Amino acid sequence: MKRFSVVMLVVLLAFAQATGASKQKKSDAGSVDSGSFGIFVNGRRVATENFRIDQRDGYSVTTSELKMEDGSKATQHAELEIQANGNLRRYAWNELSPGKARTTVVPSETFLVEHVMPDPAQKPIELAFILPPSTLVMDDYFFSHREVLLWRYIASACGTSPQGSQCKVEKSQFGVFVPRQQAPSYVTLEYKGREKVDLKGAQRELERFDLTAEGMSWSLWVDSADSYKLMRVAVPSEKTEVVRD
Repeated sequence: MKRFSVVMLVVLLAFAQATGASKQKKSDAGSVDSGSFGIFVNGRRVATENFRIDQRDGYSVTTSELKMEDGSKATQHAELEIQANGNLRRYAWNELSPGKARTTVVPSETFLVEHVMPDPAQKPIELAFILPPSTLVMDDYFFSHREVLLWRYIASACGTSPQGSQCKVEKSQFGVFVPRQQAPSYVTLEYKGREKVDLKGAQRELERFDLTAEGMSWSLWVDSADSYKLMRVAVPSEKTEVVRD
């Protein structure tokens, strides 16, 4: 059974502030995290994700833009809005180039409704999934969504006011929705402990978490000394590494 100290959780629980344990005033709005991730396959950079996670009035918004660097010049943009209670407010994905496809996901009572527009000239397709609004959106390629998932995982274990000097972070399963696969799924997160990791030519001691699902096994490392930011992701089966720039 793994444990986290309160000191390590102070900045981590910015997620609780970003999604809001209580409704925030507009004057409190601001950036929770921002930066970029370099995506490497076989050691070669193939894409960059620029992202920003902002606290708004009663909700948070994670804005991401993915640019391919493999010669295709494909660019995608996504906005993930989460309400104060952790429920989905809205998710929007746009293909900026080479196509103009669009997807939005919004909650509707006991459903998540996905609107898909493969091309502006085509009629939108509407799909309904029997999923609660608390379902996490985790779209392909956007690693900022994995950071938000990690924050929610630890915040769900520790709450906004952990009692005593420590809180327990145990293996947990989450329901997620992957819009571009038009499919719900389950993922499991488990805290593995502190590890020394080679990062940009230097060794850093980071917190490791394993993210698993059917046919998928990822390792994620975050820096507890720097706002619990996601620093590195490894997907050995795909020879893929993601590193914060």
